[in-house]
Amino acid sequence: MLSSTAACERFFRLYYKHYVEPDMDTLFNLLNSIHSLNDRLEKTIEVNFYEIEEFIALKALRNLFHHQDELINELRIISVEEVRFITTDLLFLCLVPGNLVEKSFEFIPKKRRSKEEKMIKSAFIWHADVVNINPCIFNFAVKVYEKIQGFNLDLSSEEYSLFKDSYEFESQNGHSHFVSGAISCHVGSINDVLKVAYATVT
Repeated sequence: MLSSTAACERFFRLYYKHYVEPDMDTLFNLLNSIHSLNDRLEKTIEVNFYEIEEFIALKALRNLFHHQDELINELRIISVEEVRFITTDLLFLCLVPGNLVEKSFEFIPKKRRSKEEKMIKSAFIWHADVVNINPCIFNFAVKVYEKIQGFNLDLSSEEYSLFKDSYEFESQNGHSHFVSGAISCHVGSINDVLKVAYATVT
């Protein structure tokens, strides 16, 4: 049980870092913590995330970066404030080329590939050949929080408490716990704007 508590604390700590000030290191560390969290929960309290599409998607990216770590340099993390004309429900875009996501399919065992490809494509937000993965990360954190409720995990970190307070505030005020990841653009095409944003920082 202690190992599950520690894994949960680590996940929420790294999630918070990525949420407020994301970079390549916060993302890579968070993806690794997701992999570790699932292992710990499955072994200690028989809970896993295999039916959650966000987990399957993030696990696939984690496996890709684990085996070909240079590919993480293809990611671009951009503050929404830096991209003119775009509004969305998160502070940052985390953009990857669509072909990189498709490359992650190669690390899925063949017997599960068809099912998990569909889950991955559904979990991420696609804009032509650019993919925003940040909404998937956010929504997965919500599902982790919901999944571990009811178990006797003594979580007391500041980062977990902040997440819990936000979740309870949303519940009390009738707000959704999830984000859509939808992007609105007043001028021109959203796809074209995202391509420009991606190219600007390449």
